[in-house]
Amino acid sequence: MVGRIGGTMTELALETLLEATMFGSGKSLSVKELSEALGYEEEEIAEALTSLQTTLKRRRGGALRIVEIGGKWAMEVRSDVADHLPKETKTEMPKKLLKAAALIAYHQPMPQSRLVDLLGQKAYDYVRELSQYGMIMRRRDGNTRRLTTTRRFSEAFGCPHTDLRKVRKWFREQVSDAGLFDDMDSEALKDVGEDGLVQATLPLEEE
Repeated sequence: MVGRIGGTMTELALETLLEATMFGSGKSLSVKELSEALGYEEEEIAEALTSLQTTLKRRRGGALRIVEIGGKWAMEVRSDVADHLPKETKTEMPKKLLKAAALIAYHQPMPQSRLVDLLGQKAYDYVRELSQYGMIMRRRDGNTRRLTTTRRFSEAFGCPHTDLRKVRKWFREQVSDAGLFDDMDSEALKDVGEDGLVQATLPLEEE
């Protein structure tokens, strides 16, 4: 297949282009974004991504893999390799995103509108960046979105769970020690029901 990048034709294999593009971007990309950037049809991109995923999985001694998170694809270090990397080489989430990430983990599935109530309009930027980092998923729910954490979030925070309920419980146990919400009022720690209304927090065992 021949693609067009920046108006220039290329005969490189699509898998090769995808691998290089995703490695160089450092963020998650949708099929549509990759299609527009590389000049291929979305169906071709989707098929090549699946093929590349298999190729990387079978690559002997390979350290990378690609994963689909919330409708976007990202390249990351395999978890069994990441555990052996020096701390200094690991990508860290910008500090400005920590509070938003913590609130989402604490309340998930959290209405985006509730996060905006707590953090103001800048919450929209935080959500977009967290999504690009592959840390959260956004699911449309009426006039807002429900925000939940991803496996990559668990890996970044050292959480041993990926199940949303278990992640939430684990994170609530960590919050008091970390002091992430020390400068916020008690409203930030009240639960939000399925209807989006704030509820009094109940012990997780009673949920």
